[in-house]
Amino acid sequence: MLTDRQGNTLSGASAEALDLYSRAVVAFNLYRGDPVTLLNQAIKAAPDFAMARILRAYLFALATEPEAAQAARDDVAAVKAYRLNEREASHVAALDQLLAGEWSAAALTLDRHNMRYPHDLVALQVGHLADFYRANARDLRDRIARVLPKWPADIPGYSIVLGFYAFGLEETGAYAQAEATGRDALDREPLDCWAHHAVAHVMEMQGRAEDGIGWMIAREPHWSGDDNFFQVHNWWHRALCHLDLGQTEAALALYDGPIRQGTSAMALDMVDASALLWRLQLTGQDVGNRWHELARAWDSHADGRLYPFNDWHAVMAYLGAGRGDQVERLLATLRSGETSREASVWAKQIGLPLVEGFQAFWQGDYGTTVERLHPARFIANAFGGSHAQRDIIDWTLTEAALRGGYRDLAEGLAHERLAAKPHSPVNRAFLNRASALGDRPRQVA
Repeated sequence: MLTDRQGNTLSGASAEALDLYSRAVVAFNLYRGDPVTLLNQAIKAAPDFAMARILRAYLFALATEPEAAQAARDDVAAVKAYRLNEREASHVAALDQLLAGEWSAAALTLDRHNMRYPHDLVALQVGHLADFYRANARDLRDRIARVLPKWPADIPGYSIVLGFYAFGLEETGAYAQAEATGRDALDREPLDCWAHHAVAHVMEMQGRAEDGIGWMIAREPHWSGDDNFFQVHNWWHRALCHLDLGQTEAALALYDGPIRQGTSAMALDMVDASALLWRLQLTGQDVGNRWHELARAWDSHADGRLYPFNDWHAVMAYLGAGRGDQVERLLATLRSGETSREASVWAKQIGLPLVEGFQAFWQGDYGTTVERLHPARFIANAFGGSHAQRDIIDWTLTEAALRGGYRDLAEGLAHERLAAKPHSPVNRAFLNRASALGDRPRQVA
């Protein structure tokens, strides 16, 4: 029987389909090229090729977009009619849970899968992404730590596994080890966007904005190509470095250029666009009518049910564009949704207070902003994104405390931010503004 590059057997494959599938897996690993087209071709060449359809279902499911989720369900329904080996059947079980909105159940299924099949690179990457989407820093690290000793350096994909591990180390605060591991991965495979991204995160979390800009510029040829799925997110990371240095014009130029010039309709790209425009707005930068295009792009994705992390970012765009009706639509869905699925629990317990807090901020109701965002910041790491992405909550809360005259809170938050990034002009400005509020601080209700 035919096997993949790591030695896992593949049901229903042909030699031609295997070559196409192998290229799709590499494209997935590197976030470079078009894995879906390659998988379409593999399925056409071998209609009963289970892993080709399983990988395509994963790609659609991980897009966190309603239409793509339905395409994933169609693939899962089809593959259940195939003759599957135990490894492939385990994948289908994880997909069922993922598509039911049970992210942690799917991740736990993949935990067990990864320990039984440690060289299943597709499962490792999907599990890693499931950990990211549910913001489980420990499993981002330990999913890889459990299997890495079983990966000799000569097995294809070893460098990719190192890149995953680098990001898990960064999200758990092991910054020096994360950077060293990420650089090791890149020495082995310079095109590994996830490893590059892990090192960029280290520099962001350590407040090394100048290093971050230098890192992005020096390695730009490796991650900025038009066929690179990760390019927008990496441009976003560079924009964060400019913002940390107070260089708002440079950040806005990146938004107008590589981040949004293509008006991408992918949810992941739109999350970055919303998050950058919101930060720019917080700094006082006039973003003009940019919100309107972005809000229109969100219309086909923000349903209040599939993935609340996306809905929250859609709300930023709707607020900026003055589309209060869409904000109220999402609020109604978040408030009324059932709570039997994990994604629904995220929506009600985390997405709802974040949306309410950001809406209150936009409306100038800083007291309500503080009431909603102060407690939400401690639970928001349960439903998606990285520490760098979720920092927008603390930034908005700090700005609300300043604008609302809550000096004690504003000073405390500014000191907290400066402890992490003592050289950040943005954080220093927070403290200076808090100190200027006077000797009669307003108390939070």
